[in-house]
Amino acid sequence: MKLSDLYRNFKKEIKVYKLVLEDKRTPRIGKFFLGLAIGYLFLPFDLIPDFIPVIGLLDDAIIIPLLIYIALKLIPREIILDNRKKVIE
Repeated sequence: MKLSDLYRNFKKEIKVYKLVLEDKRTPRIGKFFLGLAIGYLFLPFDLIPDFIPVIGLLDDAIIIPLLIYIALKLIPREIILDNRKKVIE
């Protein structure tokens, strides 16, 4: 997979997550974790500084996917698929 394909898919997923957050069918707990993941991604600073060996560099690579994974487990699959279709169209 090329870097440009990865970037394009990332942009689509962010749009899907935005629509899922706005969807009235999405449970509050799912919105919480998904919003937390997106918010953490766009924070202008790191909660765990990068100068801390290993953990500081891996926090974004571990925390964000973990929060998204939890959110997607809490949100009904049909809501995610419906919003993914909207982005593709």
